[in-house]
Order: sequence, then structure tokens, then C-alpha cells
Amino acid sequence: MITRWNCMMILLTLLSLVTIVQAQNLAPKTPANVDLISAAELKAKVDRNETLVILDVRSSESYANSDRRIKGAIYVKVRRLEHRLNFPPLKDVPRDREIITYCACPSEEASIAAARILLENGFKRVKALKGGWQDWLKVNGPVEARPKG
Repeated sequence: MITRWNCMMILLTLLSLVTIVQAQNLAPKTPANVDLISAAELKAKVDRNETLVILDVRSSESYANSDRRIKGAIYVKVRRLEHRLNFPPLKDVPRDREIITYCACPSEEASIAAARILLENGFKRVKALKGGWQDWLKVNGPVEARPKG
């Protein structure tokens, strides 16, 4: 026989479960970790002509103050990245293509943020360049003049 006490316990348990499910649905769905790649590892991939996409996500100021970028890199502002995924050249990048993001931040903040956006949008092989632009220059990775304007 179900008593009032049992009914109250069942009701409280159900309410607790509903609260837990709602909390899980409201939690942000971001990848826990973004893999990093060293400048030496990236340089080796570039030297072997591996197919990959390199995204330059340096701040506008850092980009404007430099006359170079990693050879073949595509410049995009992190805050515009998700929108830019709908337009060439990013629109045409296969979701399984390896993508490397880099910035000039002290702890790869912008490149990790960009990598998370890419992962959230279905890209499978995304890494942030550890040490960013500064480490790339230290390993003498190939660079090119950035487009003016």
C-alpha cells in the first residue's frame, strides 16, 4: 500500500531528476579540450606538403602590426569565425580536413577559442598552435607577405 510518505518521496525524486536533466540541457556544449600542436610538428607537416588549413586568428592590432603570416594562412577574426564558415573559402573546407589555428596570445586564448568554434561546427581534426606566431618564427617556419588592406 502506497502511503503519503512514499508518494512524497516519489514526487521529490522525480522533481530532482527533472532538475538534473534541465541543468544538463542548459550547460554549454563545448569541447573539453583542444589539442595543441608544436611549431616544429606543424613545420614538419608543411614541409611534407600535407593537406591542411591554417587559420590566422591574431587580433586585428597584432595582424595589422605584422607584414607577414604563416604561408597559406587564412586570416579571420575569432568573433566572425562562425559566420565566415558560411562563405568561401571556409565554406568549402571538408569537415575532416586538418585545421590549425594560431594567434599571438600569451596562452593561445584566441586560437583555442577558434578551435572550439570549429569543433562545435562539426570539424573533426582541429588543433591550436602551441606558442603561436612567436614559436612559428623561432622554428623558421615558412611565412609570406600578408595581403595589404
